[in-house]
Amino acid sequence: MLKFFKSNLDSTLSEVNNFEKNTWVDLVNPTKEEIKNVSEICRVDSSIILQVLVEKELPRVKKFDGGVLIVIDVPFMKDKSIKNKYVTYPLGIILCDSDYILTVSLVEHEFLNKFKQNKVENFDASKRVKFLMQILFTSSSAYLYTLDVLDEDIKKVEKSSYHSTNNKQMLNFLNIQKSLVYFITSLRSNSMVLEKLQKENVISMSKDEKILLEDAVIENKQCIESSLIFREILSSTIDAYGTIISNNLNVIMKFLTGITIVFSIPTMIASFLGMNVPLGNVGESDMSFILIVIVSFIVSFILACWLKKKNML
Repeated sequence: MLKFFKSNLDSTLSEVNNFEKNTWVDLVNPTKEEIKNVSEICRVDSSIILQVLVEKELPRVKKFDGGVLIVIDVPFMKDKSIKNKYVTYPLGIILCDSDYILTVSLVEHEFLNKFKQNKVENFDASKRVKFLMQILFTSSSAYLYTLDVLDEDIKKVEKSSYHSTNNKQMLNFLNIQKSLVYFITSLRSNSMVLEKLQKENVISMSKDEKILLEDAVIENKQCIESSLIFREILSSTIDAYGTIISNNLNVIMKFLTGITIVFSIPTMIASFLGMNVPLGNVGESDMSFILIVIVSFIVSFILACWLKKKNML
């Protein structure tokens, strides 16, 4: 998919139909023809674009003949049918010497919709370096938003896990834990990209653009700290959840064992009286059956009360 966006005089962003100077070119899982077309017009080697279209491409900064490539990892829900199935996908930002800025990715990242829907303040697609810094900052905000979603899910799972005895909630916890591992790894890699942009003269930046980069660095560090905190909390929660499941199973087994003992009394009495031996007056009375049932009930009731008093039922 290939789309073009250009800032208007009133600072709003609108979609255009073709290449224009100072436009934002958005490539999402592009075809070979789209890559070739962008490569020729923007004067960027197609191999540079293809490098980003790899699921496991690592975050990095690369200066090449015709521009600069910045690759970062961004959170993405890979499978919406599985709760909390988040991973990270690479997003490539290419600052072209031909006055274009390209964003290249395998999947459509939702946080970029903020730019497309004019929800980012002081955004101008023609100011390519500033746009890059805003992308770096907003991508970190996307991590924080996803962490908030995971935190809410953790709380919901905790509430429903107190009386649980199955593994469904445990699988939810494990999915969240996997997501946090992806986030921490990707955020640390993104941190190295941001530090390289800060320390090395890869891109010429104005004072305001340097401030935006510093904000992005701070936001990224905050994301790392939040992810580590969530991971520690989740690790403790999983251990506690395993203990809760074990205790709940023990309570159920204790109850079932007590019920089995209580109901074994009538069975035992009926077995004794069912032996092929003389029973005297017990076997000759018309009330024998009722008496045996009453006696069995009384003995079982007394035993149940005793087990309950001993906290065994």
